[in-house]
Amino acid sequence: MSDTGGGAAVLTLDHPPANALSNAAVRELTTALNTLAAGPNAPALVLTGAGERFFCAGGDIKEAGAYDAESMVERMTAFHALLCALEDFPRPLVCAVNGWCVGGGIEIALFADVVYASPQARFVFPEIDHGLLPAVKGIARVRTVLGDRAARRLLLGGEPVDALDAQAIGIVDHVVEQGELLAVATARARAAAAKPPAVFAALKRALRTGSAGRAAAAQLRTTIADARRVFDDPAARAAREAWND
Repeated sequence: MSDTGGGAAVLTLDHPPANALSNAAVRELTTALNTLAAGPNAPALVLTGAGERFFCAGGDIKEAGAYDAESMVERMTAFHALLCALEDFPRPLVCAVNGWCVGGGIEIALFADVVYASPQARFVFPEIDHGLLPAVKGIARVRTVLGDRAARRLLLGGEPVDALDAQAIGIVDHVVEQGELLAVATARARAAAAKPPAVFAALKRALRTGSAGRAAAAQLRTTIADARRVFDDPAARAAREAWND
């Protein structure tokens, strides 16, 4: 991880040759996210891949070739924990997709708050052709973010889509030239990091848990708890005072 200043840091997936998610990589990324989230000064994060060809090649197929059923269960449990760490991260989370984004790489990107991609980026769920399955949590996220038809197209078809198509269906927010990708994503992370952290975290919790189907009393309890937390937060107070000046 590299600190870029301005309250933002870059976390790079660096597992040559294709930034595949080996078991070790999954554990390291999960530990990094949870450690940062638990700290008092967690930065905004930009997730990207080393090099220009791959953001993330998904699960490590060579490693998976040696699995038995129990090994696969352990693997999927660990990957589920990674998706939970991404979902629960309280600070801004930005993805800079610099190349191929495969399987689990798409799942990672869809838990980011904002996704930037280079024109060279390609997105594909190849699991249906490889005798593998994405995580159910990841599948649910695909359907929630992209809708049922696009989720079926990607998961059941196994065909790649380019960056502009990915933007059209909702995987990507912005397509940015490769040479500017990391700088633009980092600038966005810094801008988000400057917002009151307690407010940002409360909004992310509300978006994560949703409100549909929750009882009105439960909604009110959450509203009151978050309002107390935000009202007492120094950064939020400073923002209110600046607005009233």
